[in-house]
Amino acid sequence: MDFSVKKLASDAGVFFSRAVQFTEEKLGQAEKTELDAHFENLLARADGTKNWTEKILHQTEVLLQPNPSARVEEFLYEKLDRKVPARTTNAELLAQYMMEAANEFGPGTPYGQTLLRVGETEKRLGGAEREFIHASSVNFLTPLRSFLEGDWKSISKERRLLQNRRLDLDACKARLKKAKAAEAKAAALPDFQETRPRNYVLSASASALWSDEVDKAEHELRVAQTEFDHQAEVTRLLLEGISSTHVNHLRCLHEFVEAQAAYYAQCYQHMLDLQKQLSRFPGSLVANVDSTSPLTLSPAEASSPASAASSSLCTSDVKPPVSGTRKARVLYDYEAADSSELALLADELIMVYSLPGMDPDWLIGERGNQKGKVPVTYLELLS
Repeated sequence: MDFSVKKLASDAGVFFSRAVQFTEEKLGQAEKTELDAHFENLLARADGTKNWTEKILHQTEVLLQPNPSARVEEFLYEKLDRKVPARTTNAELLAQYMMEAANEFGPGTPYGQTLLRVGETEKRLGGAEREFIHASSVNFLTPLRSFLEGDWKSISKERRLLQNRRLDLDACKARLKKAKAAEAKAAALPDFQETRPRNYVLSASASALWSDEVDKAEHELRVAQTEFDHQAEVTRLLLEGISSTHVNHLRCLHEFVEAQAAYYAQCYQHMLDLQKQLSRFPGSLVANVDSTSPLTLSPAEASSPASAASSSLCTSDVKPPVSGTRKARVLYDYEAADSSELALLADELIMVYSLPGMDPDWLIGERGNQKGKVPVTYLELLS
């Protein structure tokens, strides 16, 4: 118990000494030991790394999970060391609604069939999004959090210790300076012409006391300087480790970019496949008609060129018009559904034109001796 009281009193004295030194420095009444320029640059670099890592981490979390309530829930599960429950993505929820609507409207109708196809694609998009979020969390967010919760806390702890050692060092310098001034003043007090020896004895005793105080202050200063230099070296090594942190974060950033590129590539491919599927049944582009009721045409409509062109098209008999032929660049690969269509390769150039009565979403394309229908959405018409 006695030892604990003594230690508590000693710690209180050290804390008071540091507080006095810190206050006097702020008021400009005490000198402060400055760190070298390289050390200051390391500190500034570490602070910048910490600040920008926090901002990048937060914004990436917002990107992956825009819902703030969901982010708070995930944070609580993480702090409680419990597994975050699986959450349905917005695309998967949209897919569920579309499929339910398709079943209600009739999966055999053009609208219902289209809803089913789009719903299936949205479900795939939701799965791709889930994989992207998981990969980004493991390969990018986790290393950033590990730095902030691990390495940065160690750096902050050693910096606080360095600050305390510096305050102790400057306090020892101030005590030594005061002791030397008092010693010099005491040495100048004795008057050897004084007839009363008592004054001389007292003055000599005071000078000896201040000399002992100077020796004690010098010893404390040497100890404080050693502790400060040791702590400065420890802190310097940790701060120089920020370079390794940057290398690690660079690797994680590359993995995040790869995961994001793979995600968008999957989304693009899914939508491209959906576009191809929808382009093959034009019924999805017209009014929703009950498949059980036959579509009847008048004799004039049945014999019109428009109905004949839309019902069947023999590409071998098609002749290009005198005018209206244009060049077109193919945007995406297209696989012909039947012999009346022309397969396309991305970035190739073909000649296209329209025939009277054709579906406006289709054109006739020619590549050399090959000829067939092509979807307009896969083309960029050139002047």
